[in-house]
Amino acid sequence: MLRHGGPDVSRPVSPFALELKAVVMRRRWAVSLLWMMMLVLLDLNNGVWMLPAPSRVSMESVDMRHTLTWLPLQASCNTTILYSVQFQGEFELTVLNGSWVDAPECHRTPHTHCDLTFDLGSDSDYNLHVRAQCGSQLSAWTRLSRPFNRRDTVLTVPDMTLSAVGNALQVSFDKLPLTAVVRVTVWKRGDELQASVHTLPAEQKVLHVAALQEGAVYCVRAQTVLDTQLQSSSTDAHCVSITGPDAAWKRPTTVTVTVIIMAGLLFAVFWSIIHCRPDTCQKYFHKETLPQSLRPVGDIQVLMRRQEEERCEQIDVTSHVDDHSSRRPFTEDSVE
Repeated sequence: MLRHGGPDVSRPVSPFALELKAVVMRRRWAVSLLWMMMLVLLDLNNGVWMLPAPSRVSMESVDMRHTLTWLPLQASCNTTILYSVQFQGEFELTVLNGSWVDAPECHRTPHTHCDLTFDLGSDSDYNLHVRAQCGSQLSAWTRLSRPFNRRDTVLTVPDMTLSAVGNALQVSFDKLPLTAVVRVTVWKRGDELQASVHTLPAEQKVLHVAALQEGAVYCVRAQTVLDTQLQSSSTDAHCVSITGPDAAWKRPTTVTVTVIIMAGLLFAVFWSIIHCRPDTCQKYFHKETLPQSLRPVGDIQVLMRRQEEERCEQIDVTSHVDDHSSRRPFTEDSVE
């Protein structure tokens, strides 16, 4: 029975109507979600992605030291522009579903370079990218043009120092590449065909070659080796003479004895000067007069004056004696 003025609540709703209503609700929810996504994208375009991305991203790897570099961003920023670096290796790509890992030393850094030596720790390929940040603004990521593998590093000639210690050689190295080894070749001069080859790990840095022939000259050459396909050039041949086991104490002993003797001689000279008698000192330290040819003009004139005065005195004395002698006989004759 129908009642006027209201719907018939006793009549059941068909399944088609319920399904239609659900479809309408789903469409409204999809439209609302689409509008929200559009607003987010508009906000990103207006704020976040307005900062230009870094350019000229490159990798420099020398002696297993890996440095990512890029050009500084030419953009106006009220604060310091910061950069962040991420890497993605084989483990991150296959096991972690393609995730990226922040480089700890290069997260929000003001520098335009990043040392990734200890981050790229395997021989797999690595993807690398960098982005810039100015306040709340972020740039897009700039990716390295191709994956990097640390086996692409450039090996330089090792820095080697050679010295003889007794009847042994001491070969020292500085700043060897990580995970590399040094191949050292040692031979006696004139007998290079009988050379011996020594392998030195990078962390050891010092090689001792003992029981060598005293008085002979030995030569050494070295090169850095990363694997069978990656090797550096060899160093020039460094040669040194083996002085023998006694040379270690002969040289310092000789220097010590020489110093003691010189100190004794100096002490004796100073003691003699201080305790010397005046007559003895005048005898040993007599001052010789200079020849006239070596004297200054003033001294020559004074000397000539003195000589003239002495001659004048001699003339006066002589004349006086002559007068006296001439008068004396006359007086005697007169008396007689």
